[in-house]
Amino acid sequence: MKLKNVLIVVKDMEKARQFYHDLFGLDLVLNNDGNMILTEGLVLQDEKIWKQFLGRDITAQSNASELYFEERDLEAFIEKLDRLYPEIQYVNRLMTHSWGQKVVRFYDPDGNLIEVGTPM
Repeated sequence: MKLKNVLIVVKDMEKARQFYHDLFGLDLVLNNDGNMILTEGLVLQDEKIWKQFLGRDITAQSNASELYFEERDLEAFIEKLDRLYPEIQYVNRLMTHSWGQKVVRFYDPDGNLIEVGTPM
């Protein structure tokens, strides 16, 4: 068995696609009526479809999982994040862990938790 994709729920497909393209360079692979597959295996699914499948409400900012990215020039990434998305909600601004890795955590526009760290 092989893990194929990671799916996150979004309210506005195009806004989310643009966000992940602007910040992480992810491009559209397939647009399939409420599901968008982006490069690197990230799938965006329309919140209305997800609610219909589950029959439950969606909990934004649940902090139960995160998308993790690595970036060598983290300071430049944060400058780009602040310039393109000044309204972004940070969980923690730039910090350095005891093992020396720099990280930043924030929510995407739909409340999905993202961590960006320097490579280990």
